[in-house]
Amino acid sequence: MSFIVFTQGGSSDMKIRSAKIAFFIFLFLFSIQLFLKQNLFAKWDGPTDGPSGQSAKNIIFISADFRNGGVSSVYRGFEAAAEALSWNVKIVNADGGKSNTKKLFIDALKLRPHAIVLGGFPPEELGDEIEQAKKLKIILIGWHVTDKPGPYKDVFTNITTDPKEVAKIAAEYAIKDGKKKAGVVFLNDDRFPIANTKTEAMRKIIESCEKCKVLSVENIPLTNASEDILSVVPRLNEKFGKSWTHTLAINDSYFDKINYALANSGRKDIRNVSAGDGSLKALTRIRSGYAYQLATVAEPLNSQGWQLADELNRAFAGKPPSGFINKPVLVTKNLLERLKKSYVDSGSGYEDAYIKIWGQNKKKNK
Repeated sequence: MSFIVFTQGGSSDMKIRSAKIAFFIFLFLFSIQLFLKQNLFAKWDGPTDGPSGQSAKNIIFISADFRNGGVSSVYRGFEAAAEALSWNVKIVNADGGKSNTKKLFIDALKLRPHAIVLGGFPPEELGDEIEQAKKLKIILIGWHVTDKPGPYKDVFTNITTDPKEVAKIAAEYAIKDGKKKAGVVFLNDDRFPIANTKTEAMRKIIESCEKCKVLSVENIPLTNASEDILSVVPRLNEKFGKSWTHTLAINDSYFDKINYALANSGRKDIRNVSAGDGSLKALTRIRSGYAYQLATVAEPLNSQGWQLADELNRAFAGKPPSGFINKPVLVTKNLLERLKKSYVDSGSGYEDAYIKIWGQNKKKNK
């Protein structure tokens, strides 16, 4: 950024005025530059109309596993939106067990809520109990219940970014970081369709890179990811040695403790990139620049929590889903330095947009 103020002769007063003008131009341009850097999502591109807020609703949110930073962040956004709508929300946590999700779902049906949120697990885990929900006219809505956004079987709509787009961003970043030469280990949890879609898409991109190599696809349940990784890393290092340069994972949880295992194996050189979801722990690691994780492809999790509430509000009003799909964001240390302490979806205006749609006057507590 530069500018020139011309002065040809003239009095000292003219020179002083020119200097002042130059100074104010500098301040103006600097302010614009700073604003643009810190407001990457300055324009809301989601819904701007819809039904007014449907009051007095009881919702049960079933979380697959609150150790997953994605679902916990989405819930926080949903909770804030529900407060703005004056809804009652009960949260229950399955702790990563399929049998637990079904039991919690059965228990939820007994309470006859207006809706149940499936937070991070497929409805197939619920078996015939889905039919009971239909009979009771309980609305089902989900976050990451399958690998595609939009309506899915008996689920009113599924909130997610496009997992193939997430995978593409992550894999291409790893290739760029490796200067088109990378030996990649993939970390997956094959219980989830969305995880399999990400892994397969990333694998194909790495295979298409002439000097890159797929070393291994490791299936590690997210439930125990941070603990299991401590034994997985030494095994992989012994097998692949220096050929292993990059790790691509379907979730940030795999990297929560990987720094200990890599340090103990003498492999501080391995570069880790996650294809989701932008957990608070991951953002802290990436911001520090010292914790082995280069980047995550984050979903706008808080915004997605508010979208869950908006889609439910549409269902309660007898309207179809909005069809809106959030875009994923590549989060690096450089980006976080520009955002300071903000979330990746800060500044997009989603809260005000949804509150305006619902006709509510109150916002979540700050």
